[in-house]
Amino acid sequence: MIRGAGPLRRLVVLRHAKSAWPEGVPDRLRPLAARGRRDAPAAGRALADSDCLPDLVVCSTAVRTRQTWELVSGQWGTPPPVRLDGRVYAAGVPELLEVVREVPSEVETLLLVGHNPGLEELVLELAGDGLDGALEQVRKKFPTSAIAILAWHGRAWTALEPGAALLTEVIVPRGGRG
Repeated sequence: MIRGAGPLRRLVVLRHAKSAWPEGVPDRLRPLAARGRRDAPAAGRALADSDCLPDLVVCSTAVRTRQTWELVSGQWGTPPPVRLDGRVYAAGVPELLEVVREVPSEVETLLLVGHNPGLEELVLELAGDGLDGALEQVRKKFPTSAIAILAWHGRAWTALEPGAALLTEVIVPRGGRG
């Protein structure tokens, strides 16, 4: 059951696709690996197939998250607006909640593209319950390219509280070898 009053809102949490580890490259500048370049478009298709296209995207400023977003959104006709936010990089739950709570109330579906362990911890903090073993799946592992869809009712994003959302789906898309 989804608790709260107000319109149905969805927070879609996307961990960046698999990144490379080039020698001498600072963490923020690490690009996607070949597997990440295959998996990110599959994530975009999975979101479209789940009828879960966002009204707004908030994306970490790290190279691998921006590349993930570009490949994800390349699967859609018209991508939504994106906000690059440096606070999402290496953020914990308090910082991520601050970013989410700043989203305008007219946004019903928000996509947050970022990093672990913060994203996994955010999903577990917000989900009061989950469908079909989704919570257990996230507790076990939230791998690269993983998508968690949280649904809740609220008049504004400022009202999103721990335990208020239902984790409706976890998707781990993988692209083919190509």
